[in-house]
Amino acid sequence: MTQVNMLEAKSTLSALVKLLEDGLEDRIAIARNGHPVAMLVRYEDDSPAQRIGVARGVPITAEGWDLDDADAEIAELFGVA
Repeated sequence: MTQVNMLEAKSTLSALVKLLEDGLEDRIAIARNGHPVAMLVRYEDDSPAQRIGVARGVPITAEGWDLDDADAEIAELFGVA
């Protein structure tokens, strides 16, 4: 883990972010008067990957989502049966 002082972090922020982006550092501590007070870490995106190719535009649905077996039960639950 790299530690930089506040002034160095302000003047080299782009370079520090590049280190994180490239995977050369996993986290960078920012210190004030020699004591770490903040941490820069790589952002991990947990959102699902974008669908590409032939899968683009194809909705993802569960098996049996369109079965009519439950229609009467659902209608009864909502009081429209």
